[in-house]
Amino acid sequence: MDDPHDDFERSLAFADIAMGQMKALRQPAYPRNYEVWYTYATGQNLQLNAAVNEVLAKGSFCEQELSRIYEELLSPHRFTETIDQVGVRVMNKIGQVLAMVQIAAGDVTQYSESLADATNALVRAGADSESLHVIVESLVESTREMEVRNRVLQDRLNDSNREISLLKQNLEAARTESLTDPLTTLANRKYLDMAITRLMADGFATGEPLSVLITDIDNFKKFNDTFGHLTGDQVLRLVAMAVKQNVKGQDVAARYGGEEFMVLLPRTTTQHAVTVAEHIRKAVMGKELMKRSTGESLGRITISIGVATMRPGDTAASLIERADNHLYAAKRAGRNRVLADSEPQPSPAKVA
Repeated sequence: MDDPHDDFERSLAFADIAMGQMKALRQPAYPRNYEVWYTYATGQNLQLNAAVNEVLAKGSFCEQELSRIYEELLSPHRFTETIDQVGVRVMNKIGQVLAMVQIAAGDVTQYSESLADATNALVRAGADSESLHVIVESLVESTREMEVRNRVLQDRLNDSNREISLLKQNLEAARTESLTDPLTTLANRKYLDMAITRLMADGFATGEPLSVLITDIDNFKKFNDTFGHLTGDQVLRLVAMAVKQNVKGQDVAARYGGEEFMVLLPRTTTQHAVTVAEHIRKAVMGKELMKRSTGESLGRITISIGVATMRPGDTAASLIERADNHLYAAKRAGRNRVLADSEPQPSPAKVA
């Protein structure tokens, strides 16, 4: 795990790249421009990097293009606006359906009145066959009109139902995107914070265990500095895949930050959580990294993992802190290992 000094140096390197890009393209150092180029330098937003590279390939990069990329891929209001827009469309469609139902109700009332009028006419007509024929013809005509209106209403309701279903899918897609880390496709920190609160409440209510894994890539900064950030991103995706392949059901796998990943394991004891952690550790260690451009072997990477299980009185912060302490202990004990609540802990000095 990197210490604060490492984070400081890394963030300055990203900042230098961002400022260099703005200088080279003679773009104003507005906060939004800086945010675009800083994010581009980190390489963590694949869509943004692809969009920027596409514009750069055309040979020019105007302020309008930069604003477009920011609004489409970075704006903090983007997901909220998308969800709001879909929500408004859903409400409008529901309003249309209600209006159609209201019209149908009016048609039914009118039809009922026609039947009532026909009944009164029958009473008045007595045995006059000609009058009875006229009344029956009137009822048949009203019934036919009602059938046509019902068919039209049914078609409109079916169309509205399909559109509402599509809008719901769009809304869910926007919500999913807002809760997903773009580089690894795991859940992001926002979703993780919501999930741990919910799962801890469930665990306390049912008495079921909840275990937490925190993983960290060993010597990741050195690897990143040696082979570059693009290869570093490849490592992050590899670890994310190993995590994803070893969780199931209601387990939650998320990118916790940087090169750290967290897994929430509801209804899982410490012993079983350690087993899951070992599977993840061995899966990562078993992968040999290859440089895509040359086919050169970059060796293997390892991860260290800390495991903690919820105790009475725990908060999300205390549970995560305990797992984090075990992670540091695994680093101190030589890296590439799993340490859990039941494990003895070495001295408190932290290592990278």
